[in-house]
Amino acid sequence: IDVLLLNGSFPDQTIHPELIETHISWVFMGDRHVFKIKKPIRYSFLDFSSLEKRKYYCEREIELNSRFTDDIYIDVLPVSHISGRFYVGGKEGGIVDYSVRMHKMDPNRRMDVLLGNNEVTDDDMKRLAEKIAIFHNHTDIVYQKDLLQIQNEFNDLQNESDYIRKHLGAEAAVAIDHAIESSNRFITEHKNLFTARLKSGFYRDGHGDLHSRNIFLLPDPRPFDCIEFNDEFRQIDILNEVAFLCMDLDVLGKHTLSHAFLHYYNNLLPCIRNQEEEKLFIYYKTYRANIRAKVNSLRAQSTNNDEAWKLSLAEADKYLKLMDHYIKMR
Repeated sequence: IDVLLLNGSFPDQTIHPELIETHISWVFMGDRHVFKIKKPIRYSFLDFSSLEKRKYYCEREIELNSRFTDDIYIDVLPVSHISGRFYVGGKEGGIVDYSVRMHKMDPNRRMDVLLGNNEVTDDDMKRLAEKIAIFHNHTDIVYQKDLLQIQNEFNDLQNESDYIRKHLGAEAAVAIDHAIESSNRFITEHKNLFTARLKSGFYRDGHGDLHSRNIFLLPDPRPFDCIEFNDEFRQIDILNEVAFLCMDLDVLGKHTLSHAFLHYYNNLLPCIRNQEEEKLFIYYKTYRANIRAKVNSLRAQSTNNDEAWKLSLAEADKYLKLMDHYIKMR
């Protein structure tokens, strides 16, 4: 990837694009376009280990995200290799990978940036709630679902316990044990609620990764980067999806905006109708904080950059503490 960054060729003649690395992708920010290459990795929840799979999931990414917007995603381009040089979109040489090409949006209009500048308003929350509610109303309803899957996903954080204990201390590892016990108990006690919501059509083929870094406010909302690599993560209770964005706003200290979004959304598409469903909403926020803690632990383990490692660990610690806070609320 360093070779591609320093000595690669991109379709829009970008020279030395900015590289942004996630735990599953390399993203090259060009002058007019963005190029995203999936890492050749395999986790318990995704498999990008072969060239064929990476091509498939690049195509899937464009197909699924076109449900939200038609002005961000463009196409899939091959990455070829000729005489020691990489070409994105090249027509000669052997294909070594694939890239999703996107139009470059104004980075200052990304929702997390606007939140950091205190530039997100109640009206923005209303427009975003309308956008998501309309999408949820029109996307496919899911009636077949392994309702214990969320328990397995929650408990998967246990695999990070040793690493977290080593780098964040015993207290953080104990918090993981406590959270898993609490989750198992909640699911056992509310099995009928999960089943009833599935039968009632609350499970939809949604976004799956709805947080402020995956939304542009232009000012009309543009969600992007939905989950393409695992249908099960995307085909969820709409309240679970809403909880992710609300949790994200909570962790940023934007509680008023979190409440506003939930209020507007719930008026448009009621998904919290009683006290039991209010508890479910808090459980889903707990689950989302759990997943973010796991993702940041994985990110810390996958980077060789000391600053990125420290930042990822700090983020993991922050989400573990938020997870514990939600548990105490229930």
